[in-house]
Amino acid sequence: MSNDRRVAFEHVVTERLELHAVSMADLAPLFTINNDPATWVHAPEGRHTTADRTRVWIERAAARWRTDGLSYWSVRLRADGSTIGVGGVQRHADGNWNLYYRLAPAQWGCGYATELSRAAVDAAVAMDPEAPVVAWIIDQNVASRKVAERLGFKNYGERLDANDGVWRLAYADRPLPA
Repeated sequence: MSNDRRVAFEHVVTERLELHAVSMADLAPLFTINNDPATWVHAPEGRHTTADRTRVWIERAAARWRTDGLSYWSVRLRADGSTIGVGGVQRHADGNWNLYYRLAPAQWGCGYATELSRAAVDAAVAMDPEAPVVAWIIDQNVASRKVAERLGFKNYGERLDANDGVWRLAYADRPLPA
């Protein structure tokens, strides 16, 4: 992988967002977001109850920039620079790109998840056009299902996510092997 290509995606600007490769500078705002129970309404076991858990999570995500060329961005509003979430793509155990985002509840319904996700899909396709981009979504998370559908992803049904062994709906940008 070209180091130049990876560096090109470490900072991406969209219409309303600035996306920066996640780093320890993001610890305080990302802990606040990941500690909010409302943020984890569909998966309460994932809530970060300590800043140390967020620190370890950031370290792993930051390392993926070096190994995979893409990972998660901190998501900031261009208007004022405030951090409103985290998201992007990471390579999963099956070799596909996993689309992920987590935004502060006050920002839900503004279209930021779709805007961030479009940038992530574009980056994944540029880095490795052969690998599908998959959004693993819990069935009852209707908002995330709508984001995936806005991206043009198709629901390939409930499948076992090889990354963590949890059954979820697999929305993807192209057909997935059975």
